[in-house]
Amino acid sequence: MSTNIKPLADRVLVEPMEAETTTAAGIIIPDSAKEKPQKGTVIAVGNGTKDQPMTVKKGDTILYAKYAGTELSFDGNDFLIMRESDILAIL
Repeated sequence: MSTNIKPLADRVLVEPMEAETTTAAGIIIPDSAKEKPQKGTVIAVGNGTKDQPMTVKKGDTILYAKYAGTELSFDGNDFLIMRESDILAIL
């Protein structure tokens, strides 16, 4: 996916993955019980700061904190923009 959004400094643009619709046992989860996903794909990264270069790159699948980032919609797609420090792990 390509967008015209370019994050600044240590910020990362993430496309969240869809929330799980069924459990491992096959039980369907209703919309009211779905949890906000904490996994996503990096769409764009900033240049980093002079003291700290960026460690994630475009295309990485990441885990991030539950309430991390700011939600935004652009061209009908939902994204999160967050600081790299909100990223917990690269998968």
